[in-house]
Amino acid sequence: MEDPEQDPGVRAMLAYQAGDEAAFDELVRSYSGQVYALLSRFLGPVPAREDLVQEVFLRVVRARERYKPSARFSTWLYRIAFNLCVNERERLSGRVEVSLEAPGEGGLDGGPPGALADGTAAGPSEELERADAVAAVRAASAALPETQRMALLLAKYEELSHAEIAEVMGSSEKAIKSLIHRARENLRAALRPFLQEDAA
Repeated sequence: MEDPEQDPGVRAMLAYQAGDEAAFDELVRSYSGQVYALLSRFLGPVPAREDLVQEVFLRVVRARERYKPSARFSTWLYRIAFNLCVNERERLSGRVEVSLEAPGEGGLDGGPPGALADGTAAGPSEELERADAVAAVRAASAALPETQRMALLLAKYEELSHAEIAEVMGSSEKAIKSLIHRARENLRAALRPFLQEDAA
């Protein structure tokens, strides 16, 4: 972005850096939901998500003096969250199912589970098929390498630009474009049998 200091999160973080403790409370209120959603999508329904959100903001406190507003605050915050996610995945040794839905988000299209496009309630067979579809997407996502999964999540759900994702992940814009392309190709390949069966 042209002027990071126009970002409300940057302004709050700079105020906190200057000694305004209330500005930190504002940051927690404004961004804890986004951090929780990102952790949920990346790690799945692990019970420690609330603790991990607290850890992200604890790291914000520790970085208070070193903070420099080079990008949107959320970009800097997601970098902290990404590093924490990678550490947590290593600790859990891949025993967790990954969810592409944030709490309360319902189905793949963002609507309530079992709702069809025309607004009518789905019958038992449609609900079962929908559950199968959600499970297939979750499994395919869980199988992606961590960097591909995080790049795709940041692009799809947080709507970050390739340049912002590159900053979050400590990479180049070109590498991020390649990661997202490979992630989508891997998902298509993993879901192809399910989609072919669905179309039959």
